[in-house]
Amino acid sequence: MSRLTSTAITEAEKVIRRYIRPTPVLTIDRADFGLPPGPLTLKLELTQHSGSFKVRGAFTNLLLRDIPPAGVAAASGGNHGAAVAYAASALGIPAHIFVPEVSSPAKINRIRSYGADLVVQGDTYSDALAVCEDWVAASGALSVHAYDQVETILGAGTTGLELSRQQPAATTVLAAVGGGGLLSGIATAVSPGMRVIGVEPDGAPTMTAALAAGAPVDAATGSIAVDSLAPRRVGDLTYAVIAKHADAIVLVSDEAISTAQRFLWERARLVAEPGGCAALAAVLSGAYSPEPDEHVAVVLSGANTTAVDFSR
Repeated sequence: MSRLTSTAITEAEKVIRRYIRPTPVLTIDRADFGLPPGPLTLKLELTQHSGSFKVRGAFTNLLLRDIPPAGVAAASGGNHGAAVAYAASALGIPAHIFVPEVSSPAKINRIRSYGADLVVQGDTYSDALAVCEDWVAASGALSVHAYDQVETILGAGTTGLELSRQQPAATTVLAAVGGGGLLSGIATAVSPGMRVIGVEPDGAPTMTAALAAGAPVDAATGSIAVDSLAPRRVGDLTYAVIAKHADAIVLVSDEAISTAQRFLWERARLVAEPGGCAALAAVLSGAYSPEPDEHVAVVLSGANTTAVDFSR
């Protein structure tokens, strides 16, 4: 915890700046989505290299940690794997990526396109992680954890740092929670100057269950966003940060996520994967209801999905 500070995030950003894309923000009126009027800022991390915010943590790990000859290894639902594969390719580092069978074809294809060795095995992220840990023990590769690693959290936190500079009027930020890396990074970067809200699928309430139990515990992993927001449990590091700094965690249904995905395309011509628009789903569904003058920012965290026909 002592290494997780806003100052450390600022220093990490200096290291990774040349490798990441400063993603844009789009500030609109909530009325554009059929809600009562009020300011809404969309942080477009879906335009980031590798298709999600995850590349921030990937580069932070690879640039701040010592890399052994065996290279790096990462288990992922898909986005983290693509990010580590991209960063490793950019830096000339061997990478082995492990994903479960539920990982989407879009994510699997993206990982392969970056030249990483890919293993698709197991029913869930936790299964892929176990296989990855066996590989790390046998090969000596550096494990790059998807969320419960200081450098991963610091990298994710640069999203919040960047957002604060781009839209200083924002008073609340919503971000999706899988293992908790993104939310814990943002909370570290912006707290206490901004209200921080986490959003989880109700079929994968990992942080909600942890907060209720007082520690990370196993939770259900069923959701339309299973390939990005459904680890079996959150991390010890991410739990500690979120329990201390986040203001609330809210749950959204798969239907709400699908609706947000459709509205995002229909109203803003933006395509996001289900997990990438879960935070927006909280605002559209009323799971989080902002005050009329509250300036809400929502992180659209990823877009590694195949084309979706929203006419159905």
